[in-house]
Amino acid sequence: MKTALADAIAARGYTTLTPVQEAVTNPDLTGSDLLVSAQTGSGKTLGFGLAIAPTLLGEAEKFSEAAAPLALIIAPTRELALQVKRELSWLYAGAGAVLASCVGGMDMRDERRALQRGAHIVVATPGRLRDHIMRGSIDLSALRAVVLDEADEMLDLGFREDLEFILGEAPEQRQTLLFSATVPAAIAKLAQGYQKDAVRISTAAAEAGQHADIEYRALNVSPRDGENAIINVLRYYESPNALVFCNTRAMVARLTTRLSNRGFAVVALSGELSQSERTHALQAMRDGRARVCVATDVAARGIDLPNLDLVVHAELPGSHETLLHRSGRTGRAGRKGVSVLIVPPVARKKAERILNWAKLRAEWGSAPSADDVTAKDEERMLNDEAWSEAITESEAGPVAKLIERFSSEQIAAAYLRMFHSKHSAPEDLGDPGEKPAPRAAFGPSVWFSVSGGRAKGAEPRRLLPMLCKAGGITREDIGAIRIGDTESYVELRKPAAAGFKASIGDNMRVEDGAEVAELAQPPAMAQRPAGKPGGKPTSHSGPKPEWKKPARKGPPPASQLDDLPAILPPEENRAPKPSAPKSTAKVQYDDAPAPRYKKPKTDAPAKPRHKGPKPDFTRDGAVTDAAPKPKFAGKPGSYTKDKTPVGKPSSKKNRARAATKAGEGYTSKPGAPASKSAGKPFGKPGAKPGGKPGGKPAGKPGAKPFGKPRSGPPKGSKD
Repeated sequence: MKTALADAIAARGYTTLTPVQEAVTNPDLTGSDLLVSAQTGSGKTLGFGLAIAPTLLGEAEKFSEAAAPLALIIAPTRELALQVKRELSWLYAGAGAVLASCVGGMDMRDERRALQRGAHIVVATPGRLRDHIMRGSIDLSALRAVVLDEADEMLDLGFREDLEFILGEAPEQRQTLLFSATVPAAIAKLAQGYQKDAVRISTAAAEAGQHADIEYRALNVSPRDGENAIINVLRYYESPNALVFCNTRAMVARLTTRLSNRGFAVVALSGELSQSERTHALQAMRDGRARVCVATDVAARGIDLPNLDLVVHAELPGSHETLLHRSGRTGRAGRKGVSVLIVPPVARKKAERILNWAKLRAEWGSAPSADDVTAKDEERMLNDEAWSEAITESEAGPVAKLIERFSSEQIAAAYLRMFHSKHSAPEDLGDPGEKPAPRAAFGPSVWFSVSGGRAKGAEPRRLLPMLCKAGGITREDIGAIRIGDTESYVELRKPAAAGFKASIGDNMRVEDGAEVAELAQPPAMAQRPAGKPGGKPTSHSGPKPEWKKPARKGPPPASQLDDLPAILPPEENRAPKPSAPKSTAKVQYDDAPAPRYKKPKTDAPAKPRHKGPKPDFTRDGAVTDAAPKPKFAGKPGSYTKDKTPVGKPSSKKNRARAATKAGEGYTSKPGAPASKSAGKPFGKPGAKPGGKPGGKPAGKPGAKPFGKPRSGPPKGSKD
């Protein structure tokens, strides 16, 4: 190790190296390409800083004048890139290294000027570095070493094309170090394409050692106490710096607002913030102006806070790798840390699965209660170092005045009140396994009308908080809410009605000048709204129609048959029924199979069967003699040289043309040329009257006619 680097490490208080640092600084691996799997917080930044030192400095102790960069460090996020730059700055300060950064969110012109002045080491994010390469702002021809930090995260963020472009622009003769928490197939493929004989280093022991300094706790909470449990956890530990992880930006904004309202000094980190806002938030955490940071996974990459002792997972991570990345923010450099998982009942199995995959053992229990937080506050108060410090000369006068004026009990009570005023009160938590109690009966009620209905945009979600605030009531005092076209109606508990009227005053008005009036009886429209004015009635509008039993199929029951003589008029007064031919067919009902139809026997001669060619029919149905249809051999639709068709014609038009050529034709219209009028026969013989020839009989014997007699010409005729 170079003397300047050894002195810098000793000045920072390092006595021993971590396993990953010892592995990458092995003298046998000097100048080799490395593929290292190491978790966040294992000291890999200092490790690759020491690993590339022999490649950059060679035999020299200090760098020469800065020109084109010699080393390139690529990180996924701005925060991680700036952290790497700070770490390498103190490490290479004694060697005279000049460092520059190229990260998104910064002024690109300042970065371009810094690169033109010269730099030995450049720390960059993939997107901004590619912009500089394409604009010609950076010269990569002198590169000796390239480091990809958090390579798995860069691939997850969609930087694969940028990384391949950057590595393709770098010189082939270089040392390439690739650091990743895990080595999936995509990382292995990237290493295979852009590294030469890379040495694989796995620091499983280092990971176990690192996470041995972290205490994992999984807290069972009821579904409605998730945010309250986070408040109690923050109050119980009172960590100088705490990091709360959420899965979405919306949850970050919600939780930040809730904690700020409860008196916590809190900042937020999410992708929607600008670079200056993110920098100010982290600076507030470092200088003590803020103690809680609510962040998403990507925004928290690279955060290194000096006194971060607590990590809270407000929402469970999606994978065990993310859990390790989150928790790795604490328990660094020998410090102890606590990682707390908030686990509602529906997420219990998911939490167990993630912990098993990460090979971690967590202590399961309940979230700190209000009594636990109060007891912890008293313990911290009594163990404060201020009790053991001697009274100074400047404090002696005020102390004497306090003792002279107040008793010891008054002084102790005043101190206790001032102590509690600086801390947010804890929350009462419910039993995680307790089932929700059934809702009690609403009881006697009074109805009120509120001016303004659906036409003015009235909604229950707007009326409820407005009436609670104006009338000094809770949501438990409000029953049904009905929205009409011009008025809305609200049901209140009878005991709360008097206080409600007294709170809104004699003018009986609430927000936006809405008038409130008490009703003597429930409104008539209290069931359901009829729908939008002027619109179609909804399926549930008005009273339900009375359900009627469907009519019975088949013969009436015997009881009704017995009553028929009493219902019908006397037989002598009944009108005579029209005579109808008797039918021998039996009555069939829906529940019995229909009989098979038999064709009635007639004296008509049997229909001749034509074994030869089909006869042609004229308009009046007379059969004409036709020559037998020639049989064609060969492929269908083919023709000889003299245009004689061979085989079966392929269409109606070709069939007509073929019949014309052969001297025969289908004549459906007298006097028409065979080529135009040739077509299919008019129908089959033996057809029913008024229909197509060859059809079935009109129906069963004695049944109703099949339909009205056809008055016009037969179907298919052109007349």
